[in-house]
Amino acid sequence: MDTNVRVTALPMPFADSHRVPPIREGAGHTGTGVALGCAALGLTTGFVDFLGDDPPGTLVRERMAGSGVDFRPLVSPHGTRRAINLVSPDGRRMSFYDARDPLDLRMPPEHYLPLLRRTRHVHLSITHFARYLFDDIEALDVPVSTDLQDWDGLTQHHREFALRSKLVFLSTTGAGERIGSIMRDILSEGRAEAVIATAGAGGAYLLTHEDRTPRLVPPAVPPGPVVDSNGAGDAFTSGFLYGRLTGQDLDECARLGSVAGAHACTAAGTHTALAGPDDLRAGQSSPPPPAPMPAAQAQVSRTGA
Repeated sequence: MDTNVRVTALPMPFADSHRVPPIREGAGHTGTGVALGCAALGLTTGFVDFLGDDPPGTLVRERMAGSGVDFRPLVSPHGTRRAINLVSPDGRRMSFYDARDPLDLRMPPEHYLPLLRRTRHVHLSITHFARYLFDDIEALDVPVSTDLQDWDGLTQHHREFALRSKLVFLSTTGAGERIGSIMRDILSEGRAEAVIATAGAGGAYLLTHEDRTPRLVPPAVPPGPVVDSNGAGDAFTSGFLYGRLTGQDLDECARLGSVAGAHACTAAGTHTALAGPDDLRAGQSSPPPPAPMPAAQAQVSRTGA
């Protein structure tokens, strides 16, 4: 669950209290966003996860009802994962994530295997229990994608997901000027056929085995004012996977991801503006932002991209 708080600036100055607009609560988490985004694009989508028997869990169940997602949660005695997101007027956000799942939490195979046996693609969030699904997924020869979020290339928690997935998404935020080398390492050391690094308003970068350096994916023109970037990365992933599962090449998949991500930024809250197929067809790319170059883009450029 996400609790979104709109603030006047990031970072916020220290004070005992700040007056803010109405605080919004809604279904959050990256797995939720990718599932909702894929279903909105017409893909048959199943989703397994842990939820608490608590008010946040009830809110998530209500959001998933009628979404088209075959949602099959298990009750966790540890409660529902949640985050507090501070959102600035230009749509940027700072998130405080409460993972709360213990390291010994495991999803029983009898819960996910029936779904896994009739799926053609699995997207794994980087929750700890999800790493224990890899062996069963690989035994059934089902391709995997994952989103490493703002991985710095060093934290060990992410490495198995990076090296055992066929499509790897991440943000440029955590890696800085090392993003190009991290993308190349993922390709050379793991199973990925493509690595995609999102750079917010700067677009994204795509690297395949045929590339010497990451290629720029131009940002898409949002269909309205940018209000909130929460969920934009998940929307990008959904658009990319839609392209992949409908037979598009990687460049077109990246373009569709960019359009879906831009669409997500036009409404307040997380996973509230979901792109449909018509939105992807209508979306247009824009040239990279003019100088001064955004920090994330400048950092990628110093790696040779």
